[in-house]
Amino acid sequence: MFTKFQIDLYDGNPYYVPPLISDDVATLSPEVNPAFDFCEAAYFMAYRDGKPAGRIAGIINRQVNQRHGTSNARFGFIDFIDDPEVSEALLTSVEEWAKSKGMKKLIGPLGFTDLDHEGMLVEGFQELSTMATIYNHAYYAPHLERLGYKKESDWVEFVIDVPDAIPEKMNRIAELVKKKFGLRVLKYTSRKRIKTEYGRALFHLINDAYDGLYEYSHLTERQIDYYINIYLNLLNLDLVTLIVDKEGQLVGVGISMPSMSVALQKSKGRMFPLGWWHLLKGLKGRNDRVDLLLVAVKPEFQNKGVNALLFQDLIPYYQKYGFKCAESNPEMETNSKVQGQWDYFNHRQHRRRRSFYKNLS
Repeated sequence: MFTKFQIDLYDGNPYYVPPLISDDVATLSPEVNPAFDFCEAAYFMAYRDGKPAGRIAGIINRQVNQRHGTSNARFGFIDFIDDPEVSEALLTSVEEWAKSKGMKKLIGPLGFTDLDHEGMLVEGFQELSTMATIYNHAYYAPHLERLGYKKESDWVEFVIDVPDAIPEKMNRIAELVKKKFGLRVLKYTSRKRIKTEYGRALFHLINDAYDGLYEYSHLTERQIDYYINIYLNLLNLDLVTLIVDKEGQLVGVGISMPSMSVALQKSKGRMFPLGWWHLLKGLKGRNDRVDLLLVAVKPEFQNKGVNALLFQDLIPYYQKYGFKCAESNPEMETNSKVQGQWDYFNHRQHRRRRSFYKNLS
């Protein structure tokens, strides 16, 4: 009921993209999700007249708290009908739980780690959502603000036109970067090989590249093993670009995926009886949109043109597959250097999402 409530709430909404119920169940299960090695959670549901009316998860990530010397709890997986009594009951339940655990501040929406959905949508309600992001009604944020929650941080998202040719300036920078630092592009046709040769290095690179981002939770070795098997088996390797140095050390990665938004809508969050067919068509069929799931560059190579080298390789594949536009997915609003890379292309900001906070003491 907890995982299915959101899907029922948004039934018929043309912009909402459901998660796979099985994925949410795995994420929320201590027996499955290795994040529970350093996290704890509590789940709450609200009912109105005997019917489900809302849900919320309370999460404590001890790893992040220890790294930053904080006593923060998180709320996530929050959905509710447009009823102030329901939203207040949900958030009060998590607040009381967090205080009972000695926490001083509640922040969210966040998941267990950064590979979970995060951020409440505050702009872009008439834009089709993506597999990697949360969709929510416009009334959510006013409910939180009424209860004393304030802005903590924002993410922005962009839709970018795929160009007919690689921009000249990008090409020039990519060639300079290759010569100056001795970098080269690696492509794979075997999932087994990429997992064996660079699977662990890829997630270690994510840890290094994202270390300073808001509330980043370092992936442990158990999490890396878990995510290697989940994610790398799904990828079209044409849309995965690795950048390595002279010694073959990984310095950059770009991972894209055909948009699964329409396929997930048709699946209604279920693999069976026919959800798997829609998802397979989404992965293999024609699609005019590509999701930029992940771009990560080793800190010492950031802002030196490595991103140009990634997109120099990826753009011809986007053209090959007939993609007309790309989804950036969330980027911190303060990260002007990352957002600057879209200046090569026609683009527009089409969504904004927010994390909120409330002091508990």
